[in-house]
Amino acid sequence: MDLKQLLNSITPEVYDSLKRAVEVGRWPDRRSLTDEQLSLCMQAIIAYEESMPRHQRTGYVPPKNTVCEPLDQNQTIVWKE
Repeated sequence: MDLKQLLNSITPEVYDSLKRAVEVGRWPDRRSLTDEQLSLCMQAIIAYEESMPRHQRTGYVPPKNTVCEPLDQNQTIVWKE
Protein backbone atom coordinates (compact mmCIF):
# COMPACT_ATOMS: atom_id res chain seq x y z
CA MET A 1 0.00 0.00 0.00
CA ASP A 2 1.44 3.37 -0.96
CA LEU A 3 1.06 6.58 1.01
CA LYS A 4 -1.90 7.88 -1.04
CA GLN A 5 -3.83 4.66 -0.51
CA LEU A 6 -3.04 4.73 3.19
CA LEU A 7 -4.24 8.31 3.56
CA ASN A 8 -7.38 7.56 1.56
CA SER A 9 -8.15 4.71 3.94
CA ILE A 10 -8.15 7.00 7.00
CA THR A 11 -11.70 7.43 8.22
CA PRO A 12 -12.89 10.36 10.34
CA GLU A 13 -12.89 8.00 13.33
CA VAL A 14 -9.26 7.00 12.73
CA TYR A 15 -8.34 10.67 12.24
CA ASP A 16 -9.98 11.56 15.58
CA SER A 17 -8.16 8.66 17.25
CA LEU A 18 -4.81 9.80 15.86
CA LYS A 19 -5.44 13.38 17.01
CA ARG A 20 -6.37 12.19 20.49
CA ALA A 21 -3.28 9.98 20.70
CA VAL A 22 -1.05 12.92 19.76
CA GLU A 23 -2.84 15.20 22.26
CA VAL A 24 -2.38 12.87 25.24
CA GLY A 25 0.73 11.00 24.10
CA ARG A 26 -0.94 7.61 24.47
CA TRP A 27 -2.87 5.10 22.41
CA PRO A 28 -6.45 4.26 23.48
CA ASP A 29 -5.10 1.14 25.26
CA ARG A 30 -2.92 3.52 27.40
CA ARG A 31 0.44 2.56 25.83
CA SER A 32 2.69 5.58 25.29
CA LEU A 33 3.49 6.72 21.77
CA THR A 34 7.12 6.41 20.79
CA ASP A 35 8.81 9.42 19.23
CA GLU A 36 8.58 7.74 15.83
CA GLN A 37 4.86 6.98 16.27
CA LEU A 38 4.22 10.56 17.35
CA SER A 39 5.99 11.88 14.28
CA LEU A 40 4.14 9.52 11.93
CA CYS A 41 0.76 10.34 13.52
CA MET A 42 1.39 14.05 13.13
CA GLN A 43 2.36 13.57 9.48
CA ALA A 44 -0.81 11.55 8.86
CA ILE A 45 -2.97 14.20 10.55
CA ILE A 46 -1.41 17.00 8.50
CA ALA A 47 -1.77 15.03 5.25
CA TYR A 48 -5.39 14.13 6.06
CA GLU A 49 -6.24 17.74 6.85
CA GLU A 50 -5.00 18.90 3.43
CA SER A 51 -8.36 17.79 2.03
CA MET A 52 -10.31 19.70 4.71
CA PRO A 53 -11.38 23.35 4.55
CA ARG A 54 -8.81 25.60 6.26
CA HIS A 55 -11.12 26.57 9.10
CA GLN A 56 -11.47 22.90 10.16
CA ARG A 57 -7.74 22.18 10.32
CA THR A 58 -5.81 21.81 13.55
CA GLY A 59 -4.31 25.09 14.71
CA TYR A 60 -6.38 27.29 12.41
CA VAL A 61 -6.52 30.91 13.57
CA PRO A 62 -9.05 33.07 11.77
CA PRO A 63 -7.77 36.33 10.33
CA LYS A 64 -8.52 39.58 12.12
CA ASN A 65 -11.46 41.48 10.71
CA THR A 66 -10.39 44.88 12.03
CA VAL A 67 -7.17 46.78 12.29
CA CYS A 68 -5.94 48.05 15.63
CA GLU A 69 -7.46 51.38 16.50
CA PRO A 70 -5.01 54.30 16.50
CA LEU A 71 -4.30 56.02 19.78
CA ASP A 72 -6.53 58.93 20.65
CA GLN A 73 -4.62 62.23 20.50
CA ASN A 74 -5.23 62.74 24.24
CA GLN A 75 -3.95 59.29 25.28
CA THR A 76 -0.46 58.83 26.64
CA ILE A 77 1.57 55.67 26.71
CA VAL A 78 2.92 54.68 30.09
CA TRP A 79 5.80 52.18 30.09
CA LYS A 80 6.09 50.03 33.19
CA GLU A 81 9.19 48.14 34.14
